[in-house]
Amino acid sequence: MKFMQQGNTRLFYGFLLILGLLWLWLSAVPASATTGRQILAPQTGFLAPDFTAKTLEGETVRLSDLRGQVVLVNLWASWCPPCRAEMPAMEHVYQAYKEKGFVILAVNSTVQDSAANARAFVSENKLNFPILMDETGEITRLYRVQSLPTSFFIGVDGVIREVVVGGPMAQALLVSRVEKLLKELP
Repeated sequence: MKFMQQGNTRLFYGFLLILGLLWLWLSAVPASATTGRQILAPQTGFLAPDFTAKTLEGETVRLSDLRGQVVLVNLWASWCPPCRAEMPAMEHVYQAYKEKGFVILAVNSTVQDSAANARAFVSENKLNFPILMDETGEITRLYRVQSLPTSFFIGVDGVIREVVVGGPMAQALLVSRVEKLLKELP
């Protein structure tokens, strides 16, 4: 009798195991259904999402065309105090390293700002690096920006090396990151 109870118990647990495995198999969601086989937000170690935008002067810039250079993609708005505070340091670092292969793409979140305000800020601060206009918010959405400023340091291979959310970034931080990335140049 005891043997029969042990057999029934094993049969019961075996049935539960098979039922559980069947449930796991039937309820599995393929990765493509959740993320489209892409990362949810741009992050360190992954290829920077490509984008194309126009500068204040109307020139078209495509991020992927800058492969082979060190790129800082900085999303900002003219009304943002930390954004305003870090721009002079960014200009200084840009001037010091642009001949060595460093590029800044300052992407104005124009959907939250205005081209006129961005233009006035750039003129007032004598900024010389490319200012791109994100008029539809496409780049802001693509980079999953939750707060301004948000900066992405991108290596010569197009891979994000560091993400800095918030600011202002100090000039010393900018210099150390840029110098480290410039060492990747051939």
